[in-house]
Amino acid sequence: MGNRTRDSWGSRLGIIMAVAGSAVGLGNFLRFPVQAAKNGGGAFMIPYFIALLLVGIPLMWIEWSIGRYGGGFEHSTAPGVFHSLWKKNRFIKYFGVIGIFGPLVIMIYYTYVESWTLAYSFFSLAQKYSGILDQSSMQAFLRGFQGLEKNQYFSSIAPAYVFFLITFVVNITVLNYGIRVGIERFCKFAMPTLFIFGVILAVRVLTLGAPDPARPDWNVANGLGYLWNPDFSQLRSAKVWLAATGQIFFTLSVGIGVILTYASYLKKGDDVALSGLTAVSMNEMTEVILGASIVIPAAFVFFGPMAIGNVANSGAFNLGFVTMPLIFGKMPFSEVFGFLWFGLLFLAGVTSSVSLAQPAVAFLEDEFGISRRRSVMIFGAVTFVLCNAAVFFLGKGVVDELDFWGGTFCLVLFATVEVILFGWVFGINRAWEEVHHGADMRIPGIYKYIIKYVTPAFLLVVLGTWFFQEWLPIIRMDNVSPENKPYILATRVMLWLLFLTLAVMVKIAWRRRAGSRDKLKQKP
Repeated sequence: MGNRTRDSWGSRLGIIMAVAGSAVGLGNFLRFPVQAAKNGGGAFMIPYFIALLLVGIPLMWIEWSIGRYGGGFEHSTAPGVFHSLWKKNRFIKYFGVIGIFGPLVIMIYYTYVESWTLAYSFFSLAQKYSGILDQSSMQAFLRGFQGLEKNQYFSSIAPAYVFFLITFVVNITVLNYGIRVGIERFCKFAMPTLFIFGVILAVRVLTLGAPDPARPDWNVANGLGYLWNPDFSQLRSAKVWLAATGQIFFTLSVGIGVILTYASYLKKGDDVALSGLTAVSMNEMTEVILGASIVIPAAFVFFGPMAIGNVANSGAFNLGFVTMPLIFGKMPFSEVFGFLWFGLLFLAGVTSSVSLAQPAVAFLEDEFGISRRRSVMIFGAVTFVLCNAAVFFLGKGVVDELDFWGGTFCLVLFATVEVILFGWVFGINRAWEEVHHGADMRIPGIYKYIIKYVTPAFLLVVLGTWFFQEWLPIIRMDNVSPENKPYILATRVMLWLLFLTLAVMVKIAWRRRAGSRDKLKQKP
């Protein structure tokens, strides 16, 4: 394994685009405006930016730093990186399993949702839903496509499965070409393209006039006001603060293990301070400026203030695949704007999903010495089988279950472990030196104390509150319908088996490493 040439990034721009691509995903354009509109509009942005400064940015710097540090020991995934940070503890590598498990679980359902955006891009150009004029019919179109019901639009799940296969192949193809030629090259194309699509859509929305002369107050300015005017009374609600913190985690892709893996391909002298902050800035610009300028203002103009609450509460899926097609259908050149919207989402989805796959692929490469091509083939075969659970049991709550454990619980737990490991076990002084090694900027000194005290305290409070309030109801499946409980239980068994399999693989990998070291010592 030591003789294998590790892949690397071709340029600083490449790694920044890749990390920003990992962060910029469906959540920037679908989840963010919904969360903001549901949680006090402009008031939501106060805890949002506080969480960004106290949790998001520190975690970004931590993951860039420990990833680069672990890469120096030829480790690209959390088990090896955690072991590099705390060599005396033989169990810490098993906590790192979360950094492979979490992204893999998200990948299982994310790829399927991503494939819907590719399908709707095609449907937009083909004007397949152009005659649909109301919410209930558009919802029936979506449900028919998803295979949740048979109707006049779709008689089976076959079309959805075809687009899923195409999307899956696109992801595997990008992965197969590796870090520099595959992921970096794709992100250098995808990020500017989706940004251009987003700017075109934002300009179109911001230049909309009031379509109904009888309702002149249904305009873009009031739509932006709905999203940005603060209701300060909402700040008394813990739910708003938790929603804002969750959105920061979700949008920056921190606490998953992906950025850690990407940063492991950096060279020791490569900057992580300015590069990490640049990646955060690109994501925030995309989310706060573009994401907030398209969906809610457009919905306000066409549906008005009374319906906008229902639009926000309908959820990200309905917002993206029901409300937005109806909005674009009311514009000239609707098929073009629909294509730009779903094309933007597809590119954002792929840049995120390939990053979710990379930890598992890198684990096979680094710890078992398997070639890139074979690692991708193994990953593709296993993941394809697992993805079918999300495809065929979408209506049984399986996707929500996968999203909770992979995209919520594991995310906060992993972030808590890594920040304590970096700031306390590795030591804040060594950590501060590591962040600044080769840095092109000096991080404000206050962040030394934020990383050591504030960020871990924040995460421990969130995690502790969740255990206190939610643990037993979730375990008991209190909010799961009786007919769905067998599917949720089966999903949990699958997740346990997946986690245990990864843990056993970590144990085997370390035994192999120990055996290799012993053989080297025995050589004359």
